Amino acid sequence: MGNFLTRTLFGAIFVIVLIAGIVIHPFAFFAVFMGITLLASFEFYKLIQKNNCVPQITTGLIGAALLFTSCFAYTHFNNSALFALFVPLLVLIPIIEMYRKKENPFGNIAYTFMGLLYVALPFSLLNFMVFPFGDNEFHWEILMGIFVLIWANDTGAYLVGVNFGKHRLFERISPKKSWEGSIGGAVITLAIAYLISLYSKELTTVQWIISGAIVVVFGSMGDLVESLLKRSVNIKDSGNLIPGHGGLLDRFDAILLVSPMIFVFLQFINEFFR
Repeated sequence: MGNFLTRTLFGAIFVIVLIAGIVIHPFAFFAVFMGITLLASFEFYKLIQKNNCVPQITTGLIGAALLFTSCFAYTHFNNSALFALFVPLLVLIPIIEMYRKKENPFGNIAYTFMGLLYVALPFSLLNFMVFPFGDNEFHWEILMGIFVLIWANDTGAYLVGVNFGKHRLFERISPKKSWEGSIGGAVITLAIAYLISLYSKELTTVQWIISGAIVVVFGSMGDLVESLLKRSVNIKDSGNLIPGHGGLLDRFDAILLVSPMIFVFLQFINEFFR
């Protein structure tokens, strides 16, 4: 009971902070998701250290902060100047490694880049969901809708899988996930996408349903990829930042692959349907 109460309390706090960061104001979004980006990047680099590598944590965190801030400045203020600082930092990563005198230098370089690609970039692209149409207007409904779809997919897959799951989806990586759960999660997610479209006119009904399909496919893949990462370093949870819920990578595994694909989809909409 104590663990259930802890999990419920901290889960509620996590959701409240997340929703507040999305809906209140652009600068609330910046503060909350910049913090999440840095903490999740740090968590990733600490995990990788268990794999006998020594990534450049400080450089990676500076790069993550620059990337997120650059995307925010570009989408909110039409200012791309900060990208001019981010690009040289990428060049500096292999140069810095020459002076660190660590073992496996190219492994360290690769994992430093991987933290930017796998963690910082997806969170940075969330800026293009709250400023999706190039009009500097804060459209929080799209990002909120995407998170609701991710939660619907996770919850639906869990409930259906627990009660009806028999055929393993990807047993080598995640023994508990089933095809039945995945199908159940997909049906529920697409139904929720339709319901969202009745209230949010930021996207059309078809576009919301396509967004739901993207969440179903790439959200599930994001979960499996993060499970693969944890298995590669022999751990159960990516961290313990949220008591009862593990680490930030555990909570945001789906968005790490969903975000880039939604970004591409929104660019397609802007190009051909607006």
